Amino acid sequence: MRALITGSQGFVGQYLRQELEENGYEVIGLDVQPGEGAIQADLLNPEQLAAAVRQAQPDAVFHLAGQADVAKSWKIPQKTMEINVIAAVNLMEAVRAFDSSVQMVMVGSSDQYGNLGEAGKLVSENLETNPQTPYAVSKKAQEEMARVYVRAYRMNICMTRSFNHGGAGQRLGFLIPDFASGIVKVERGEAKSLKVGNLTSRRDFTHVRDVVRAYRMIAEKGKPGEVYNVGSGVTYSAQEILDKLCEMAVCSIPVEQDPARMRPSDTPVICCDHSKLTHDTGWQPQIPLEDILSDTLRCWRGRE
Repeated sequence: MRALITGSQGFVGQYLRQELEENGYEVIGLDVQPGEGAIQADLLNPEQLAAAVRQAQPDAVFHLAGQADVAKSWKIPQKTMEINVIAAVNLMEAVRAFDSSVQMVMVGSSDQYGNLGEAGKLVSENLETNPQTPYAVSKKAQEEMARVYVRAYRMNICMTRSFNHGGAGQRLGFLIPDFASGIVKVERGEAKSLKVGNLTSRRDFTHVRDVVRAYRMIAEKGKPGEVYNVGSGVTYSAQEILDKLCEMAVCSIPVEQDPARMRPSDTPVICCDHSKLTHDTGWQPQIPLEDILSDTLRCWRGRE
């Protein structure tokens, strides 16, 4: 089996490459920057992309590339739509022209659900989506376009709505690496305290290794046209995450509330119902939260 990963050099892409190779796949990356084991191509250039797909000759395509920064999506909404929607359409067109039977996994986000209030305590794919950021709207549009290609061209496309995931290598801008990097600064004497925002919201966290295993299993066993939630089914508050990380610190970590980091509109709770994914593929989360935290903390301690 030959697999093509867009965004293979990114955080999730590197883990997915390892997961696929360990399960017998030959993996080709497709990235805008040159890299070992990757084809260089711009997803916004249809001709380049079509040539890259023909060169890769994939049996499966995993679409991870995109603009994934929610805050940045407010600053560059046009570019966010272009990168997350137009690029996805270009990819589906390229795959359709090559071989419409290729299995595709289009990765979306739980942000598509929006602020659910009490309904967020257990979120199934049947719950109506209500995206409230440019990023979330772009992922919703990507999903809807994928549905069009399944209906119109009978393409083998599965979509995900992936919940929070983490592990070593995740960049700043996400809760766990933000906390971990701040703790390391205090440990090194580079900061006096860790500044935090809202600590009451509850989120579903899954180890990135579990997430990429889900993507592989969706490609192998998922049903074309279906959307799959990918998440652990367990929530933790930001306060609980912070407490666990501080317990792993080598010194006491003073914590300060920073008004600039407060987000009153934060969804109070969002928890993944992964029962459809489990039913169709057999996937279950296996790696505990503590491993996400220790892996991330170890990663930041290893940086200069």
